[in-house]
Amino acid sequence: MGAVPSIAGGMVSAFDQIPPLLLRVGDAMGARGVDRYRHIILPAALPGYVAGLKQAWSFSWRSLMAAELIASGGDLGLGLGQLLDQGRAQEAMPQMLVAILLILAVGVLVDGLVFAPLDRGVRRRRGLAVA
Repeated sequence: MGAVPSIAGGMVSAFDQIPPLLLRVGDAMGARGVDRYRHIILPAALPGYVAGLKQAWSFSWRSLMAAELIASGGDLGLGLGQLLDQGRAQEAMPQMLVAILLILAVGVLVDGLVFAPLDRGVRRRRGLAVA
């Protein structure tokens, strides 16, 4: 639920940043109604949408860690947030540092393996990537 505002905000921002020239060219070529959105607006807004997804992933990951710190129980198993909380409760600094580094590693890996290639591909197709 914490990711929805990021995705929506990214989409609205991306729509606002579409160059007016693209819209005028679409009008000149006869793009109206659904065709205008399908062929002009949505493709032009795609880089902003991907940025919103990346930010939404970040918020979701932090929300998951916070939820694991708050909720605990036998059925939930042991997550990284609970590992961090257990280290805090037991005053085990090495355990806390390992949990923090694992949380960081998962965030960096997802960013590097999922969002970086996606962003590069979108930018390359849009002519926004530096050669």
